[in-house]
Amino acid sequence: MSGARVSSISASSPAAGTDVAIGDELVSVNGREPTDIIEYQQLVDAAQVTLVLQREGRPLRHKVTITKAEGQPLGISIDSAVFDRIRTCDNHCSFCFIYQLPKGLRRSLYVKDDDFRLSFLYGNYTTLTRFTEFDLERVIEEKLSPLYVSIHTTNPHLRAEMLRNPRGATSLRWLRELLRAGIEVHAQVVVCPGVNDGEELEHTLQDVLTLYPELVSVALVPVGVSAYSEEQTMRSHDASEADAVIGLAEKYQRLARELLGRTVFYASDEFYLVAGRPTAPAESFESLDQAENGIGLVAAFIESFEGHREMDPLGTGFFQSVDGAPALGYRAPRMDHPTPLVDGPDGDGAVAVVTGEYAAPILRGLLDAHGFAQVRVIAVENRFFGGNIKVAGLLTGTDLARVLQDVPLATTCLLPDVCLSEGRFLDGLGLEDLPRPVTVVPTTGQDLRRSVTATLAKGLVHS
Repeated sequence: MSGARVSSISASSPAAGTDVAIGDELVSVNGREPTDIIEYQQLVDAAQVTLVLQREGRPLRHKVTITKAEGQPLGISIDSAVFDRIRTCDNHCSFCFIYQLPKGLRRSLYVKDDDFRLSFLYGNYTTLTRFTEFDLERVIEEKLSPLYVSIHTTNPHLRAEMLRNPRGATSLRWLRELLRAGIEVHAQVVVCPGVNDGEELEHTLQDVLTLYPELVSVALVPVGVSAYSEEQTMRSHDASEADAVIGLAEKYQRLARELLGRTVFYASDEFYLVAGRPTAPAESFESLDQAENGIGLVAAFIESFEGHREMDPLGTGFFQSVDGAPALGYRAPRMDHPTPLVDGPDGDGAVAVVTGEYAAPILRGLLDAHGFAQVRVIAVENRFFGGNIKVAGLLTGTDLARVLQDVPLATTCLLPDVCLSEGRFLDGLGLEDLPRPVTVVPTTGQDLRRSVTATLAKGLVHS
């Protein structure tokens, strides 16, 4: 049960100077008890907002009425997106990464949600196995769009088997209803070799074209298999299997463009890296709505590094546009602010980029091609999770500490902020636990290029 408490009040906002204080519990808005930040936002859009609040230490609730322009932000941030109980996932997917986490990590990492509200707010994926008629009515009435849906397979028997939930066989009926009502939906298929690939995958892509042609995009994503997986049927793709998935994606891209006038189907960048193929160019992507699935992430980074566009493709969902919706716990800030560039004791301007094994060769080629051959790229093997986990976003403080202890202190080490959540790595360590200082930079190409250029320039000045 999350509850709803005031976490901050914007200065010069309608709520500033009223009897609303940080820590107050929100009881009702205009006589209604909102169950989530979506409902709260709709209520506080009114020209007159009456809040009932409960303050610790006060025996009675107090009422605050605020008058403002209709649609003007109230200026109050709430500490939770969902005020009632988060709808947790009752599937037991064989490929679920949460089951592959070691013990002792942050408690929030073990929470599995299947809540359409978090899908709308933060881009979380829902299987629709807990979706109801009431939910459908609300989504349509409030136009909660886009949503993000996990398909995995359109074979009812196989879907129930993969989700280990009999409702998995029938829950895609809600997808049909959502699309019929004009709700935008992005979908994903986590491709598991020997399970839902090959003929099963082709059958799924055929069904999407015929049954769900309104889908905005469908991402084919490789299964992540850590060393902690206990599933005998789960394994990572080899190069030929990854190449076959790309082949199917490209085949159905052509069909979708011919039949629908849109690309629709995309294979994750990771498939291209495993297959040893160049990732797709930027012009082949119609949007970056599935960047967190690795769809166009490499292309966007390269475009940004080369100065063609300034963008951060990470962070799907609607929460950034919703007044008062917290990122905390769902898409928490990486850092309060990037760390400043630091000089080593000798101030020699040497610089190294620290990243995961997948990104390292891409960065090496990009730096070499743009005159930064002297910059070192340090690929960190992910021994904490093991398996095929090689992305920078899952690097831990433990693995970074192992590698960084051998890097000269005179070298400025640049670390992407995607490794962090509220300044902490997945294993709970912080920057202060590393054996040497690092400089955290936003995970965009332009920010990396600026940081590399500035560090090298400092070295020239000092010399």
